[in-house]
Amino acid sequence: MPTPSDAPAYPYATHLDIRFPALETIALDPVIAAVTDRWWNQTLCKVNDSVVRLGVMQGEYHWHKHDHDDEFFFVLEGRFLIDLEPAADGVTPGRVVSLAPREGFVVPKGVVHRTRAPERTVILMVENAGIIPTGD
Repeated sequence: MPTPSDAPAYPYATHLDIRFPALETIALDPVIAAVTDRWWNQTLCKVNDSVVRLGVMQGEYHWHKHDHDDEFFFVLEGRFLIDLEPAADGVTPGRVVSLAPREGFVVPKGVVHRTRAPERTVILMVENAGIIPTGD
């Protein structure tokens, strides 16, 4: 299985270290306020074999997929768009999922997608701890 260090470099600030260990209160406001990057991602904590990540972003991510892992996105602030690639049949069009605060969406494993934030947006992601955020 590839590791995050095998992934190509992208212009995103991605921090895979666990910021808050178990039994510690997670306070997001100071973390969010300190973000100056346009596309920033930090693992907050580990729960069993999954992680909860915080994303603070504006702009767009590249098209990618995860062959073995689903991804869950939950919007706290802003607006978050998830572009889903058209089906391989060439007939079924792609879809754009638009999420507002307190809305979430699961992208199933194997689905090619791209995420976008037209304004500064804060999201939570829940995914397998071993996932490569930039895609397989």
